Amino acid sequence: MRNLLNFRPLTAPCKAWREGLAMLLAAVALAPALAQTPQAASPVMLDRVVAVVNNQAILASDLEQEKRLSALEPREAARGAETPQQTLQRLIGRALIEQQIRQEEAQATEPTPDEVATRLAELRKQVPACVRQNCASDAGWKAFLESRGLTQAQVETYLRHRIEVLRFIEMRFRQGIRIEPEEIASYYHDTLLPQYAPGEAIPPLEQVSPRIEEILLQQHVNVLFSDWLDNLRKQGEVEVLDPALETPAAPGGEGAGTE
Repeated sequence: MRNLLNFRPLTAPCKAWREGLAMLLAAVALAPALAQTPQAASPVMLDRVVAVVNNQAILASDLEQEKRLSALEPREAARGAETPQQTLQRLIGRALIEQQIRQEEAQATEPTPDEVATRLAELRKQVPACVRQNCASDAGWKAFLESRGLTQAQVETYLRHRIEVLRFIEMRFRQGIRIEPEEIASYYHDTLLPQYAPGEAIPPLEQVSPRIEEILLQQHVNVLFSDWLDNLRKQGEVEVLDPALETPAAPGGEGAGTE
């Protein structure tokens, strides 16, 4: 799925206001340390704002935590390590979606504690890095969290937000999509069958039709969701305050996207 970042030109007053907001939020993060530090000591910056999404700050600590949480859903090895710019784009996209959920008051999308616990149990048994550390056991799970600088609460919050977002996407885009029998047959003959080597047992169309329908349905949802998210980016105010995290401009002048 593409994550296209659209940077709308900002007027000087708006940019100055955002820079002021960044300084204010950084000062708020610094205040507790200053209150406990002797006046003679130099102040230590605990956090900083790296981006603002519709007046919502994304902090450097959010970026670091997201990198650690990525171990729960590793990317394909062929794609290599995710860059900080890609991580920030994912955080920006998530912020836009969660803002939209709040705006639409989609309370029905909130997962229950049991749903989070079920997803956590599946994660501990299925994520390759977790399997290698025997996360199914409490001792292995504890060691996994410690090795990646994570806590149980952070993982549960991450899963809760992920379930909420996925459910919102399903509710918003899946309804009304109909997959025709011709589409299923075309996928079976043009995409599935070529994946089998000569002599391998090929399942009949009737047996795999439900799975093909699910794949095609998800493809339709992905297209609708990607277009919708692009529009959210264009309509909102997104500014990256750290130049090192800005995405290089594409030839057309818009922010380059990543899948």
